[in-house]
Amino acid sequence: MAESISPPAPASVPTARRSGRSTSAWLERNAYLIMPLPAVMAVLGMLAFPLIYTLFMSFQDWTISSASPPVFAGIDNYVRLFTADPRFLNSIWVTFYYTVFGVTVQTFLGVSMALLFNRQFWGRGILRALAILPMVATPVAISLIFVMMYHPQLGILNYILKQIGLAPWTWTYASATAIPALVLVDTWQWTPLIMLICLAGLAALPHDPYESAMIDGANRGQLLWYITLPLLRPVIVTAVLFRLIDSLKSFDVIFVMTQGGPGTSSETINLYLFNTAFSYFKMGQASAMVVVFFAIILGLSMIVARIRRATWI
Repeated sequence: MAESISPPAPASVPTARRSGRSTSAWLERNAYLIMPLPAVMAVLGMLAFPLIYTLFMSFQDWTISSASPPVFAGIDNYVRLFTADPRFLNSIWVTFYYTVFGVTVQTFLGVSMALLFNRQFWGRGILRALAILPMVATPVAISLIFVMMYHPQLGILNYILKQIGLAPWTWTYASATAIPALVLVDTWQWTPLIMLICLAGLAALPHDPYESAMIDGANRGQLLWYITLPLLRPVIVTAVLFRLIDSLKSFDVIFVMTQGGPGTSSETINLYLFNTAFSYFKMGQASAMVVVFFAIILGLSMIVARIRRATWI
């Protein structure tokens, strides 16, 4: 009987080639995660390191002007802020006063302007363009112009007040009027932002509720109060959130116009933090202020965000 000849076994694929193919397949499947990974890591590093280092420095007692190295102080910096630093407590009050006053005025004016520019009339496009011009101006340049306008003797604003028979104002040169004068500058520059956000919201409102209400005999005031404003409420809350965070962090306009004065009447947390770090060189105390300030902004943002979610229900 002839000996049977078995067919030759297929050549095995080298292990290195198989592993290379599997690696290439894995890279292709996860390319959408791998490609942006370097950029994500870089951004996380730039964000995480300052936060972690600031938190670490807030527990240190360190003054740059002295030759001594940082010394661990525990929570002494935080205790000192709330028990032995009335200037910090005053800066919290000034910050909230400036923010609430400014955002309230800007929201009212911004919504009113949005309702006005949402109507059809001749020259609407030109007026819209003029209304948003303050947003593109440099804050420092705006501040310097308003410093000249606010001058008690040479300023144009007091000249106008005299011409119409009113008493001149002290503007930023008195404690009682410093914050309202600063709010006027902030309102002039940033009310158009709320206007633009509300205009976008008005353009997206449905038409069916208006048609039903007009069939039922509703007038313009009722349409505004019972339909437009309730439907626009989530958009308004979003605009308020943006302006709230930005107003809490205001620095450039206040620094250029008053530097926190007269006295400490316009010294916000941001300004006092800057002075503590770069004028008094108390880095540990300034870092503790940063952490407290961050907690305040985060807490208020979460409250407003929760309100915004509630308005969608």
